[in-house]
Amino acid sequence: MKGWLPFAGGMLAVVLGAVWTLQGLGVLDSGSVMDGVTLWAIVGPIVAVAGVVLIVLAMRARGRR
Repeated sequence: MKGWLPFAGGMLAVVLGAVWTLQGLGVLDSGSVMDGVTLWAIVGPIVAVAGVVLIVLAMRARGRR
């Protein structure tokens, strides 16, 4: 049960990072203040990569059991 929280957090970070990236690039037009803002096109991939790292760490923790 130790690895489920980082795994869930990683999945959430990947999804949020993808949404923020698409909003920052202007691909996903949601009427948000984030639409077309370059900052979110930079922050999004960073958050998504951090999420992937969390997922990998969670999977490795589950594999050691």
